[in-house]
Amino acid sequence: MADLFVVTGIQAAGKSTIGRALAERFDRGVYVDGDTIRASVVSGRADMSPAPSPEAVTQLLLRYEGALAVAMTYLRAGFDAVVADVIIGEMLPRFLALVPVSPVHLIVLSPDLDAIRKREADRSKTAYGPVWTFDGLYQVLVDDTPRLGLWLDTSDQSPAETVDEILARRSESIVAPDHAVPDAP
Repeated sequence: MADLFVVTGIQAAGKSTIGRALAERFDRGVYVDGDTIRASVVSGRADMSPAPSPEAVTQLLLRYEGALAVAMTYLRAGFDAVVADVIIGEMLPRFLALVPVSPVHLIVLSPDLDAIRKREADRSKTAYGPVWTFDGLYQVLVDDTPRLGLWLDTSDQSPAETVDEILARRSESIVAPDHAVPDAP
């Protein structure tokens, strides 16, 4: 079977750009965007917040499962798959418990806050506001996210440089299933 890569980080860290660019480097690569899976819920969506409702957590886990199901379809056909989504804090071990293959390559994009603010200002969509602040989400990443996989400070890197580093250091990105929470709901 081909390899599964998971690219995560906070909003505006570059997950979508890097995830797509990484998938393009493989002979047979597929990119699965968590935002696309999230947008599939057209009514009744409960979004995550610093104090999420049980329904928001349930829907986030459903989003992760959906992304992994799409990735698995392509993995079984011999494609390398890249899933990109916000998977930080206590949700990272819960996500890993859902991953149906072993090992998985986990890449955590961790540019500094100045780079995040600049990237947010340069893009067409807005992720930060009254619910999530730059500092608040960054704190979840830095303080509450288990140090698993390959963490990259991409503040001063181009997307191509980041993908080059991921591929050069791919053995450092391997996460075994023993880092998952076995019975996470």
